[in-house]
Amino acid sequence: MFDRVLEGTWVRLEPMTEEHVDGLYEAAQSSDIWAYMPRTITTRADMVSLVKDALSAYAAGEEVPFVVTDKATDTIVGSTRFLDISERNRQLEIGWTWLNPRVWRTPVNTECKYLLLKVCFEDLKLLRVQIKTDARNVRSQRAIERIGGVREGVLRKHRILHDGYVRDSVYYSILDDEWPQVKERLERLMNRQPVTE
Repeated sequence: MFDRVLEGTWVRLEPMTEEHVDGLYEAAQSSDIWAYMPRTITTRADMVSLVKDALSAYAAGEEVPFVVTDKATDTIVGSTRFLDISERNRQLEIGWTWLNPRVWRTPVNTECKYLLLKVCFEDLKLLRVQIKTDARNVRSQRAIERIGGVREGVLRKHRILHDGYVRDSVYYSILDDEWPQVKERLERLMNRQPVTE
């Protein structure tokens, strides 16, 4: 599975290692990040556990975790992953994405998705990429729709979160034949040009 460094104008995505723990922990301090996530980070030990679990999933061939660095400040601002990988069916999910709130509503997440989707459709030749989010997380849903994700439906009572809340998950996808239009849309967004529907 693809796991090399991906570099854009605003962000650098590099394969996660144990050496990233402190930078990730520093980026993870806002409780707003974890409101809709399956687990929460409140201590350095929590981040050590998250990274250990991510690297175990990578070793098992189940996930590919990346660290997101804001190139303007050369600081780690979050993480994202390939998961739910099915090489046979030529599909995967982009998920476990979390970012420090200081880069919310900036080109950082848009460029992250652009770099990852480009790998998925142009290098790996996938047919389908899915993205899911908590049904309560309207901000995330709008962000997915903004980049061109197509809403597929809701899995009810899909995940139990760290606080015991049983969440519904909203699923989106982008297909290989939709990629050219999505790519153009993302490039326009990153260049701050108007996007026509």
